Order: sequence, then structure tokens, then C-alpha cells
Amino acid sequence: MRGAKSAKWVAIAGVVSLAATACGGGGGKGSDNANKKIDPKGIVSYANGEPQNSLMPANTMEAYGSVVIRSLFTGLVDYDKSGNITYENAESVTPNGDNSVWTVKLKPGWTFHNGEKVTAKSYVDTWNWDADPANGMQNSAWYRDIEGYDKVHPVKGKAKAKTMSGLKVVDDNTFTIKLSNPIPYFAYKLAYNSFYPLPSGALKDPKKFGESPVGNGPYKFKSWEHKKSIQVTTWDGYKGTTKPKNGGINFKAYTSPQAAYNDLRSDNVDSMPLVPDSELANYKQDFGDRAINTDFSALNTINPAFYTKQWKNIDVKVIQGLSMAIDRPTIAKTTFFGNREPATGWVAKGVKGYQADACGEYCKFNPDKAKQLIKEGGGVPGNKISIQYNADQPHKGWVTAVCNSITKVTGVKCVGDPTTDFQADTEIRDQKKVKSIYRSGWVLDYPFNGNFLADLYGTGVDGNKGDFSDPKFDSLVKKADQAKTVDESAKLYQDAEKELQNTMPGIPTFYNKVNSAYSNNVKKIEFNQAGDPILWNVEVFKK
Repeated sequence: MRGAKSAKWVAIAGVVSLAATACGGGGGKGSDNANKKIDPKGIVSYANGEPQNSLMPANTMEAYGSVVIRSLFTGLVDYDKSGNITYENAESVTPNGDNSVWTVKLKPGWTFHNGEKVTAKSYVDTWNWDADPANGMQNSAWYRDIEGYDKVHPVKGKAKAKTMSGLKVVDDNTFTIKLSNPIPYFAYKLAYNSFYPLPSGALKDPKKFGESPVGNGPYKFKSWEHKKSIQVTTWDGYKGTTKPKNGGINFKAYTSPQAAYNDLRSDNVDSMPLVPDSELANYKQDFGDRAINTDFSALNTINPAFYTKQWKNIDVKVIQGLSMAIDRPTIAKTTFFGNREPATGWVAKGVKGYQADACGEYCKFNPDKAKQLIKEGGGVPGNKISIQYNADQPHKGWVTAVCNSITKVTGVKCVGDPTTDFQADTEIRDQKKVKSIYRSGWVLDYPFNGNFLADLYGTGVDGNKGDFSDPKFDSLVKKADQAKTVDESAKLYQDAEKELQNTMPGIPTFYNKVNSAYSNNVKKIEFNQAGDPILWNVEVFKK
């Protein structure tokens, strides 16, 4: 659905403005919910899928696991619909004059679901454990800004330390973070789920914990029946502001978007991430005022696997030409029934630093120039490409349309390469076994353009699944990170984004919207800027 929340990988195609949350009112076509009473213990059901990994926050970089984890945990900070930092478990996060040391003060009295206190040590111990390569957390590079990370998690060779020297516990509710690479937007990063705290038991038996996690969030874990459902229940001891208005959530695992849609239409599930492409023309009629059409900040691209023989040392003109062979406006209008917008850059709309037309001419449909560039670049090796996608979400239609456009314009044979589900899709990417090109969907982890650039295309970062590397881009990222203010950094990141025209690490395709709906069982469901349902705020009708 949606993602390094990684930015977390998005299972469906999805984006866009900070300002809007979901629309739609109570009730729907043919429904009569005005006089129904609310059941505060009612259970909300959501069409999800099987998470790729166990439910460890620092080992989750995809939507199916992330949406569950965010119900179980609360971090130091979050952000509102305008992109401003909000304090959650933290009372304050304060930088010194040059952004090199950040002091975190916690709100006192918070506990985990098992009664253990949430302290400064909880955070420091968790982050050190997550950074240790021996523990295999795929999001460990999120700590790379902290002093001493390179000693704990070196690029090559054995670790020289077990803990990061930049983390210091001051007292139960205070700790400091010293950065080796000071950045002005570090507080934004703390919203990502890798920075959630874990109780001490998690570090002693992570395998057991991942199957039955203990968090500090609004819901506590109840059960996980693999590939069927994950259930969580409201936790009465929650100290945060997002206190649930229901009794719990049932995250139901579906392998087919059509099956989820059919259940939603029959009130057998309360909402889903995105209606199937085949239903985009009909869903507003099916659900009436229970239909949801809203923006969120995510971006879809198709990315070459640069580690393959086909794309290794490719002339960038070939990728530029393939991009110009995609008729985005027509596909958005016909395949998506106007519910998508052609992407013009590598950063989602609605985040600080977004700039229009960063991709320039290379994201504009131009058949003649497309053929010319591919020819000048030496052609596509094998004259055939495949686009990998997960078949458990509605990708087949648009992938086919993109392939048809490329083949018609260039003569390059293009086919879809479906995997059974999102779990299989992400595993193939992690293992670097993509055959040619893969569909990539990225949703904000925090509302800042660097999240779509440094965290996806920096050399060696976790989100860089295609092994792209460009020293000039890396140097521009470094310059942006050394800025004194968030605004200055965002502006410098715009320069880094424009550099991607010259390297094309991925081909931007579409900005998306949340096209969903909710059942007659609930009063209303809204989606946030990250494209996730705001499930704690859902009120369930009495049956």
C-alpha cells in the first residue's frame, strides 16, 4: 500500500498534497446511518496483506507491516497535515546552534503494554540494537547520521563498537543525540518507525517479539494468523492524544484487490487502501458519499536494476528515451479514469521542497525524441524489458498500458513480470534478483524532499534497491545536509533532484490519490498524508 512507512514501500500505486485528508461523509448510497448508535468496543476491519517480515519496526519497509506497527507503537514525534512537527512521546526535541547535538526530553509516565516504563534508555538501547548488523534490521541505515554508526555498522570489515558514541542517556526522561553528519531536518526523521522504542524483552528474544510485539501505542497486539489476519485491541493505558474511538482493528490479509473490493461492497470489510483499476469508473456510484478520493504524498516510478547485465553501465540516453516513450496523460485518463496525475519529477507533491517539472523534457511524451535517444544510447540490450510488480494489488492494467506505449513508440518488447504478492515482490528486490525493471512506490516517511532523494538514490542507502550510484548526486546531497536551516536544505535538495535528469535512477510515472471507500459498518474513515487510514478515529456502529 503505501512506505523507507520507509519511506515504506508502497504496495499499490499511489500521492499528493499535504493539505487534504480524506473526503466523504457518514452514510452512503442507499444507506441509513443517521440514527445508528456508536459501539465504542466495535472492531474496525481493514483490507491489508501479509507483512514481508515479523513486526519489528526497524525491519519493516513496506506498507502491510507498517500500518500494523503504527497502531502498536508511538514515536517521539509525528507531523500534522500541514507538515509541521507534532510532539508525541517527546516533550521536546531541540538542536544546538549548529544542529550537531539534539536533546530529547520525554513526556513522563509512558509505559509499554506490559507495564515496563518507556525511558530514555529504552530509545538508546533500541537504536543501538537496531544499528548492529548482527541483528539484521533492514532499516539500520536510518541511524547513519548519528556519531559512531560507522563503528557499529561499517561498510566493510568487522564492527569496532557495539553502541553508537553519539547516544547518551542523561536521565530517565532525557537523552542526547550527537550527529556525525549534522542536518537541520533531523527531527523530521524521528517520525519514521525505525525510531520507535522497544521494551527490553524485544532485544532478548526478537524472534518471539516479532510474532507478538509489545508496543507503547494506542493498540496492543492480540493475534496473528499468518496470511489471514492480524488483530489488535484498544489499550486503555495509552498516554498519547490519538486515543481510539473503537475497540480494536482486524487487519485482514487479501491476495486479490478484487476480493477485497467485493467484501467492502458487501460490508464484510470496512475499508481498503485502493480500489482495483477495474472499479475506478464505478466505485463512486457503488459507494456514493462513502467513496473516498483524496490526495496523499507518494510517488510511483519504474526503476532499472542497475546490478543486472542489461542495465550495468547503460547509456542514460536509453532510459531517458524509454521515459519519453510513455504516454502518461493518456494512461492517466484511460487506465486510471483521471484518478492519477503524470509525474514530472522524483519528489511527491505536498512535501517541503517539491518542485514542478524537475524531470524536464524526459517525463514528457515525445515519440520521435524517444526513438532518437534510445538509438543514440546504443539501444536496449536484448531489445526487451520486463517490469516487475506485485499481483495482489491493481498494477497489471497500468503496467500493461506503459509497456504497450513503450513498444508502440520504440519497438522494444515490454512485458509485465508479476509476482504473487507484495511480500514476494519485496523479497526479490532485497535479494537483488530483479530481472530487468521493477515497479517502485514510495510514500513519505516525513514531509521533506530529501526523503524521496537521499533515502532512495544515495549510494548504499536501504531504499536504493536498484544499486544506483552517482558521486555528483551524493555530493549535492551532502551539501544539502550541511545547510543551517530546513528551508535552505530543501532548496539545495532541489538541485540534487534536477541532477537526476542526467542519470535517471528511476522513471517517474504517476502521482496518485487514495481512491477508496468505507462500509456501512462505520461512521467515517479518513486517510492521512501518508495515504494510511486514520483507524484510531473510526467510530463503529452498533449492530
